[in-house]
Amino acid sequence: MIDVLFITPSNAYKIYQELSKNFSAIETPTWSLLLAQSCRSVGFTVSILDANAEKLEQQEILMRINDLNPRMICFVVYGQNVNAGTTSMSGAVSLSNYLKRKNITSPIAYIGSHVQALPHESLKKEKSIDIVFTNEGVYALRNLLSLKKFDIEDLKNVKGIGYRINSEIFLTEPEKIVPQERMDIDLPGYAWDLLPFKNKPFDLYRSPMWHAEYDEEKRTPYAALQTSLGCRFGCDFCMINMINRNDNSSIGVAGNYSFMRYWSPKFIIKEFDKLINYGVETIRIVDEMFLLNPKYYLPLCELLKERNIKDNLRMWVYSRIDTIKKPGILKIVREAGIKWLGIGIESSKKSIRLEISKGKFEDVDIENVIKEIHDSDINVIANYIFGLPGDDEESINKTFELSKRLCTLGWNTYAAMALPGSALYKKAIENNYELPEDYEGYSFHSYNTLPIRNEKLTAVQILKKRDDCFHAYHSYKPFLDKIEKKFGSKAVQNIVEMSSIRLKRKIIENHSGL
Repeated sequence: MIDVLFITPSNAYKIYQELSKNFSAIETPTWSLLLAQSCRSVGFTVSILDANAEKLEQQEILMRINDLNPRMICFVVYGQNVNAGTTSMSGAVSLSNYLKRKNITSPIAYIGSHVQALPHESLKKEKSIDIVFTNEGVYALRNLLSLKKFDIEDLKNVKGIGYRINSEIFLTEPEKIVPQERMDIDLPGYAWDLLPFKNKPFDLYRSPMWHAEYDEEKRTPYAALQTSLGCRFGCDFCMINMINRNDNSSIGVAGNYSFMRYWSPKFIIKEFDKLINYGVETIRIVDEMFLLNPKYYLPLCELLKERNIKDNLRMWVYSRIDTIKKPGILKIVREAGIKWLGIGIESSKKSIRLEISKGKFEDVDIENVIKEIHDSDINVIANYIFGLPGDDEESINKTFELSKRLCTLGWNTYAAMALPGSALYKKAIENNYELPEDYEGYSFHSYNTLPIRNEKLTAVQILKKRDDCFHAYHSYKPFLDKIEKKFGSKAVQNIVEMSSIRLKRKIIENHSGL
C-alpha cells in the first residue's frame, strides 16, 4: 500500500487531433512531480502514473492501481500548457468514472485549474470526484494524508478542499499557499525518479517541434520545470494564478490572486543539475514571467552559464514584450543556454494590450525589441491572440501583417477562449455568451473548440481567421527561407508536413453563425 498515487490523465488525440501523432509536445507532469516530492519529503509514500506519456488504456491503469493499492488517488489535471487544465478534464473524468464503475474504493481527489476555478460545479457535475483542492493543494494534501480515515467528520477539518455529502457540496475554509520563505522547504524539487521511461530516462517526453529547431531527433529526452509560481499580472484571458486562490467564491477569477513566489537560485540549479546528469539538454522553463525579477533570474542564468560551456543546452522561457528592458540582459540569457524566448505580443493594437492587462502593459517598439532579441542570437516563438475585446477584422489583419514583418522562427496564435478561471469566462457568463458544451471545447486545437465571441466578431469568424493565418504564416516564403538558412532543409520539410495537417472544426463546418 502507498499513501497517494498521482495520475496524469490522457486525451491528447482528442484535443490535438492528427497533430497528436507526431507534432504535439508531451510534457513532464510538473505538478505531479512537485506534489510527489513534497509529500515524500515529510514521510508519505507516493507514486506517479503518467497515462499520457505511456499511452495507457483504462484497463492497464486499473491493474496498476490494484497493484499499488493507494490510500488516495489524486488526479493532477493541468494539461500540457498552463491554460489547458479544463481541456484535460475530459480524459480525467472518463478515467475516474471508469474506476468508480470498477469499484475502486480509494477516494478520488482532483487538483488543477478547472476545479480551482469551479469547485462547486465540478463536484456537482462529476460524481466520480470525491474531493477537490481549491488552490495548489500542498498543505491540504499533506493534511488529508495525515488522516487515519477519510470520513466526513475528518474532512470538514481539512482546510482548502471541497467534498460532497449526498448531493450537497461543502467547501472548507481556504488553505494558505506555500509562502516565499518556505518554497525551498515545502516544495523541495521534483520527483524525477518516479517518471516512466522506455529505454532511458525522459525518452517518453518530447518538446514542441520548434523548440527542437524543427528536428525530430532533438525533441527527446525532454523535461519542463519551474523556477517560480504564479504571475504578477492579471490578464483577462489567463487563469494561471488560480493556484494562488484564497477564497471560496463559486467562480474564481485568476486576476484576483496575482502574485509570484520563487525558489532560490542555489536551490533550483540543483534540479537543472539532475536533468543534465540524466542527459536532458532540451528543457522548458515553464514560468509565465521568467524575465521579470532580476533578483532571481540573473543569478540563475549565471549558474546555468557555468553548465553551458559547450553551448549544449537548448532551453526556452516566457517573457512579455514589455519586460525585456535592461541593457546586457539578452547576452546573459543567451550564454545561459536559453535559445528561445516565448514572447506574448498578443495584438499589434496598443489599446487591446492595455485593456486585457488592465493598463499594466508598457508601450514598446515591438519591432525594435524583436530585432534586439534576434541580434542576440536568440530565437523567438511569438504568441498572438485573435478575438480579444476590441479586436475586429482590421486589427487582426494588422496583427498578422506585424507578425510577418517580425518573421520570428516560431509562430503561434490562439483564438481568444473564455477559460474557466479567467476574467473572460466570467464576462461570458455575465453577457450570456455561448460557451463550449464539453471540456474539449475549451481546447485551442480540438474539433469541438468554441472561442469566445466579442462585440464585433463571431466565434466562427475569429477561429477561421486564426486557422487561415496559421497556415498562411507557415507557408510564407520569407519565413521558410529564414528557417532553411538557420536550421536547414530538413526543418523546412518538417514544417511543410506539419502545416499540411488542417485541424477540423465543428463550428466552421456547421457555420452556425455563432
